[in-house]
Amino acid sequence: MWILLGIIVAIAVFALMTYNRLVALRQRVGQAFADIDVQLKQRHDLIPNLIETVKGYAAHERGTLDDVIKARNAAMSAQGPGQVAAAENMLSGALGKLIALSEAYPDLKANANFQQLQSELSDIENKIAASRRFFNNAVQEYNTGIQQMPAALFAAPLGFTHKDYFDLGETRTQVEQVPQVKF
Repeated sequence: MWILLGIIVAIAVFALMTYNRLVALRQRVGQAFADIDVQLKQRHDLIPNLIETVKGYAAHERGTLDDVIKARNAAMSAQGPGQVAAAENMLSGALGKLIALSEAYPDLKANANFQQLQSELSDIENKIAASRRFFNNAVQEYNTGIQQMPAALFAAPLGFTHKDYFDLGETRTQVEQVPQVKF
């Protein structure tokens, strides 16, 4: 009788410890995504100033400016890692075109405000890359945790499901390049 009771208590304690570990891993994934969100918000806040600066020098580049605004709005309304990653990839491409405009407009390229905004954008891009790495590491640990035995036996019934990575998709090579800042 005591042996059976001891086995039941040991199983219950082990299940409780495993459940708590999975909850901690899931919370870490949430925190990591929130860190990315903070960096993306800073980038979104910087874009209107960048557009206004460029607009003063390259007013007839309306298409490029509209593309950046559309991409920013899409990125701000995206939900979840998959949608956010896709929208941010689109925004990165549009921002690249906006920054490339400076090559055609020497006065814009020499503008101190544009240079400062470009420098801030470069800094934010580096922080986003670091946050993305932290998030993907947290997702890897979480996904491993729910797939390992014995947690795999009860992870899905308790609501622990697979999380997606912050995948860059086809634009990976563009985003991984260090932004070029020329003064």
